[in-house]
Amino acid sequence: MTGTPTPVRIAGCLGLLVLGALTGLAGWLVVDLWFPGGLLLALAAAFGLFLGGRIALGTGLGVGGAAAGWFLAYVMLGVPRPEGDFLLSSSGISTYVYLLGGTVFAVMCATMRVPPDGPVSAARPAK
Repeated sequence: MTGTPTPVRIAGCLGLLVLGALTGLAGWLVVDLWFPGGLLLALAAAFGLFLGGRIALGTGLGVGGAAAGWFLAYVMLGVPRPEGDFLLSSSGISTYVYLLGGTVFAVMCATMRVPPDGPVSAARPAK
């Protein structure tokens, strides 16, 4: 599959952008709520979203849309408000692990190779 932009792919990327923002918001909420289970749950959700975006669109553009929404939600929730406080503050290393782990998962899913459409035979030599 090539990465030509079609209306369906553009709509898919926009949908993944929204899903990424929702996943980032939900992940931010559970990261410190149930440590370490919340962190693992948030990272698993991010990985599932990125991998699903890769499989759904067949290119790294699906991962890019999902990762952009996820990162946008992460940044918007972490920026201090004009009053001087944070919308959602988090004390501890878990938010940094969430940011680093999500970034690693996004890069992994964006650079992975999609298997061919047909079945793979063990008898056929590799190219």
